[in-house]
Amino acid sequence: MIKKLHHNAYRCRDSEETRRFYEDFLGLPLAGTLEITETKSGRKTGTLHTFYGLDDGSYLAFFEAPDMPFEFKAQHDFDLHIALEVQEADLHAMLAKGKSRGIDTRGVSEHGFIHSIYFRDPNGYVIELTSKLEGHDSAMNPATNGARTKLDAWQAGKVAA
Repeated sequence: MIKKLHHNAYRCRDSEETRRFYEDFLGLPLAGTLEITETKSGRKTGTLHTFYGLDDGSYLAFFEAPDMPFEFKAQHDFDLHIALEVQEADLHAMLAKGKSRGIDTRGVSEHGFIHSIYFRDPNGYVIELTSKLEGHDSAMNPATNGARTKLDAWQAGKVAA
């Protein structure tokens, strides 16, 4: 039934500032814009919905809606982040690029099956770039990695505590 992700959408403070980060810095092309002047409930609005293309045909999307208050709050890395896959060489190039541009940049983190670096976009969202390591596919294979057993043990540990 569900084939793949089409897009994830997030609020943004300013569409052009967001475009500069996603298109100019990360290299994701601005693939589409949709100006929304009225919601499905009939409320008038002035909202811009922008889409940035990924190589697999999916999109990261953003809504700038100045007429609708939104609380941009500081997020811990674990709370909300967007992880995008790159090649290992690109990971290191982007790490250097982020630092050279004064963007909050962290990494390289070793997770056993991926390497990761992290940025904060202009809206405060954490963007993780990852490169797959050897063994990635087996680490992410639920038929052999014991994911369900580990989740069940985690749940049992919470109940016991």
